[in-house]
Amino acid sequence: MPLNWFGKELYYTIAQLLLFFTPMNAKKIYEIFSRFKKANPAPTTELNYHSPFELLVAVILSAQATDTSVNKATKILFPIANTPEKILALGEEKLKSYVKSIGLYKTKSSNIIKMSSLLITKHHGQVPDDREALEELPGVGRKTANVILNTYFGEPVIAVDTHIFRVAQRIGLAKGNTPLEIEKQLVKKIPKEFLHDAHHWLILHGRYVCVARKPKCPECLIRDLCEFPDKTLC
Repeated sequence: MPLNWFGKELYYTIAQLLLFFTPMNAKKIYEIFSRFKKANPAPTTELNYHSPFELLVAVILSAQATDTSVNKATKILFPIANTPEKILALGEEKLKSYVKSIGLYKTKSSNIIKMSSLLITKHHGQVPDDREALEELPGVGRKTANVILNTYFGEPVIAVDTHIFRVAQRIGLAKGNTPLEIEKQLVKKIPKEFLHDAHHWLILHGRYVCVARKPKCPECLIRDLCEFPDKTLC
C-alpha cells in the first residue's frame, strides 16, 4: 500500500533523525557533499588568474596570506610580468616591490624567481601537469602542487590547507596529525563524483562558515550531519 503524504513526511523525518544520530559513514559523507554541490555547483579558487603560471605564482604568494591580499598584488604585477621570462626580466628586487604587502614576500620573491628560471630551463617555460615535477620547483610543496593539479588541470586531488585540516576533523570526515594523513583519508572516503570539487567546498566552508574561533553553526547547511560537539547556538 503506497504511503500517503503524512506517511512520507514521517518516514523522511525518521530517516533524517537516524542519519543525524549515526556516526560518520558513507551515507552521511554522501549527503554532506550532495548539499555542498546543490548550494555551489561549480566552486573554484578565489585567486585571480588567467594561466597556469599566474595561478602558480598566486598560490605561492598565498601561503600564510589571504587571497584578497594576493589578488591586490597580482592585479598590479600580472599586467607587467605574467610569464617566467617576464618575471626574470623584472628581477627579484623589482618583484619584491610588487608583492611587499604580502607576508614573507622576500622568501616568496626569491622562490618565484628561481621557479621561473627552472620552468624555462627544464620545462620550456610551461607549468608541468605532474606532481613530482611541480614539487621540484622552488616554493612548491605538496599542497601547492595539489592546488595546481586540481584547479587548473582538473585532477581529483585535495590540497589540505589550514581550513581543510580544521574542518575535516571538526566535522568528523577525517582524523590525523598531519595534512598528508587528512588528505589520504579524504581521498579515500569522499565519493568520486564529488572528489574534484571537494577541495574548494571544504576551503570555502572553512573560510566563511566553519571558521576557527566561532563557527557559524546556525547558518551551516550540514549542521545536522556534523559531529562537532561544541556547536554554537548563535
